[in-house]
Amino acid sequence: MKHKLLINTAILLIITVSSLFAQSDTTELKLSLKEAQDYAIQNNKSVITARYDIAASREAIWETISAALPSVDATGSFADNLKLMTTLLPGDFFGKPGEKVPVTFGSQFNSGGTIQASMLLFNAPLYVGIETTKLANKLSEKNLVKSEQDTRESVSTAYFLIIVSEESLRILDVNINNLKETLKSTRAMYSAGMAEATDVDQMISNVTLVENARSSMQRTIELNYNLLRFQLGVTPETKIIITETLESLTAMINVDALMVQEFDHRQNVNYQLIEGQEQLSALNLRTQKAAVLPTLSGFYTYGTNGMGDKIGDLQWFPNSMTGLQITVPIFASGQRYSRIKKAQINLDKAKTTKDMVTEQLLLQEKQLRFNLVNANQQYLSQKENVEVSKRVYASTENKFRQGMASSLELTQANQLYLQSENNYVSALLNLLQTKIALDKLLNNI
Repeated sequence: MKHKLLINTAILLIITVSSLFAQSDTTELKLSLKEAQDYAIQNNKSVITARYDIAASREAIWETISAALPSVDATGSFADNLKLMTTLLPGDFFGKPGEKVPVTFGSQFNSGGTIQASMLLFNAPLYVGIETTKLANKLSEKNLVKSEQDTRESVSTAYFLIIVSEESLRILDVNINNLKETLKSTRAMYSAGMAEATDVDQMISNVTLVENARSSMQRTIELNYNLLRFQLGVTPETKIIITETLESLTAMINVDALMVQEFDHRQNVNYQLIEGQEQLSALNLRTQKAAVLPTLSGFYTYGTNGMGDKIGDLQWFPNSMTGLQITVPIFASGQRYSRIKKAQINLDKAKTTKDMVTEQLLLQEKQLRFNLVNANQQYLSQKENVEVSKRVYASTENKFRQGMASSLELTQANQLYLQSENNYVSALLNLLQTKIALDKLLNNI
């Protein structure tokens, strides 16, 4: 009995702990738009990768600099001459003229150790290489800025899609409730002989169509949430609660302020990256030109050699040496000249690309400002159109209940109302996306 009680207690503890872990696996995030952007900056995989690139580029700087610093190497050796080399010498040396006498040279064991210190005193390509790695580090930091801007824009787009989709779902829910009430009234009217069977069938068809649209919208909303989860860098099981509303988002839109804000294309991260590529091309040209200069290095070597026929009785003889080594390029069959010309061509190409990007950014600025004004006008127009179509639908529904309008007229009025709502939601989404695109260009995000 006591054993059964212990077993039951253990099972209860296991179930309790398992449930606690299961609950901890489901994370809930309640985020405003700004909070979602900040969260993504810390957890988005693309941004994290960009940070790794910065760390790697910093190590590359020290890797290049270390090539210009002193280096020390040590070597050691031990050899057992199993069979010493034998050679023939003239017998005159040994009192045997006219004969060849075999003589064995060397000792049974040889050992040695050497320490060498060396340092580059002059290497022009290396010095240019240090500048190149420092510039590459700056460009990796610019890449991080670009990655963060892209992530903020992507998070904003996903966030907008969720809010707009949920607004569309709310509109469909309201419309379904209205249609079901109308269907109920139509059936009552049919029972009283005030409506035809086709009117009931038409209303049933209307409800079915809108319910199908609602199911499709629910799938769209879940897809948009998954898109936001991906940008945030969270698991699919994470529950996300959106705290912004349509009213709070539209309140953030100040078209007049954006239209008067000045644009300096030199502050745009895309321009700065292209400008950095031009500087890299210029450094590469300097590297190729520097390759024709001599290289000078200094070295110091200290060593000792041990020889003897017994391991414990070796005779040691030290040695040391210091000196300079210079390498002068003389002839490379035109290879260096071709590399210099190629580097010059790449530099000219980079300058042309920078000019092209400048023109693109200036044109993009004008186009985005135009798009923002147009999107705002469309938004205001569609917002007013919703109110008109809503009144038309309400009037037609009232006439239908009084027998003064047909079910077809009511269906058409409802379709026009839903279409105006869809147009309004699409216009709002376009306005939000156009604003965030201009904000990105102006470095507002």
